[in-house]
Amino acid sequence: MQLTSNAAKLFRPNISANTLSQATLAILRVTLGVMMVHNGFDKLADIESFARAYVEYLGLPFPIFLSYVAAYTEVIAAPLVAMGLFTRFASLGLFGTMCVAMYHHISVAGLSLPYLELSAIYAASFFYFLVNGAGLYSFDALIANALDSASLTLKEKRIMRLENSFEASEAVKDENAVV
Repeated sequence: MQLTSNAAKLFRPNISANTLSQATLAILRVTLGVMMVHNGFDKLADIESFARAYVEYLGLPFPIFLSYVAAYTEVIAAPLVAMGLFTRFASLGLFGTMCVAMYHHISVAGLSLPYLELSAIYAASFFYFLVNGAGLYSFDALIANALDSASLTLKEKRIMRLENSFEASEAVKDENAVV
């Protein structure tokens, strides 16, 4: 019981519960995930060129390997963020790749905003989801509720429209306990 309660805390969103804010977070999460995926596919299309231009330039070891790590992080983690599944873990990987991208841009062009703009926006957005989770309209919230039905408040369940299923499952449990 304690293990599932602790696991549920990992998936539980850490944000206020109202329908409009949750809907906009879901839209932001899906947009970020969908837009980020192409970066990984672009890297995979010519991994050697990416490794030379970005990873070797920074003096990092194993440029081909690290290029594959970055590409597959973006290809796998971005759809997870879009779906709201394992969002904190996926956001951590994407935040890391965007920090490396910002470091590269700074080393090439200094603190030039046009070069930093996109990677900084991505990094800040993924950092937000790393800290706060995916929101109530996500698979993470459903997992948290499944692991521990007390992990979400009744208000959060109403926003997710889970209160009927929660009440029905409680009624079945009570009915089975009586029999």
